[in-house]
Amino acid sequence: MLELRARQQRNLLATLLLSQGIPMLCHGDELGRSQRGNNNAYCQDNEISWIDWKLTGEQRGLVDFTRQLIALRAAHPVLRRRRFFRGETATNAAQPLPDLMWLRPDAREMTGRDWQRADAHSVGVFLNGDAIAERDEYGRRLTDDSFLLLLNGYWEPVDFRLPDHTFAERWTTLVDTADPEGVPDERERKAGTRLRVEARSLVLLTRPSRTKGT
Repeated sequence: MLELRARQQRNLLATLLLSQGIPMLCHGDELGRSQRGNNNAYCQDNEISWIDWKLTGEQRGLVDFTRQLIALRAAHPVLRRRRFFRGETATNAAQPLPDLMWLRPDAREMTGRDWQRADAHSVGVFLNGDAIAERDEYGRRLTDDSFLLLLNGYWEPVDFRLPDHTFAERWTTLVDTADPEGVPDERERKAGTRLRVEARSLVLLTRPSRTKGT
């Protein structure tokens, strides 16, 4: 149970910091402070709302994990776009892929019917860093690495198939919340191969931009 709770903490932090928009953390979230389930502790001037800065090893690990996610988000504009995704291929994209695509575990694109399935506990999302329809402060077109986020909400492991070479020839794993430190095996994985995502966990993979510097 304690292991699952720790994994869910990593899942929630990763989901927040890899989402679009402004991430909002309450002080202490990064070290697992729960307020004992009290979400309205403004008048609790006691152990419920206080922060104990004598961190345990597990708490230090969660702080480090959160720090890594924040650095990753800051380094990649595709993780913090200023405009909504359109699900369309940008005119300046280097390949015929949309800016965002939702994928089933078999790497096929999600359909409307897939979203209605009661047994659909797992999904992937492709974030195309070469299809950002925005410019930086100097007027240059923004390009970034692309990412593949695999989310498994099921209570058993799920084998995901990585998308074909149209998306990437190889993928490198950056985050795996099934690992106690969130640090995965970073070896490269070929397109089309299978990747096991453990129960109630998420995995983030990346591939370099195909247009950066061009």
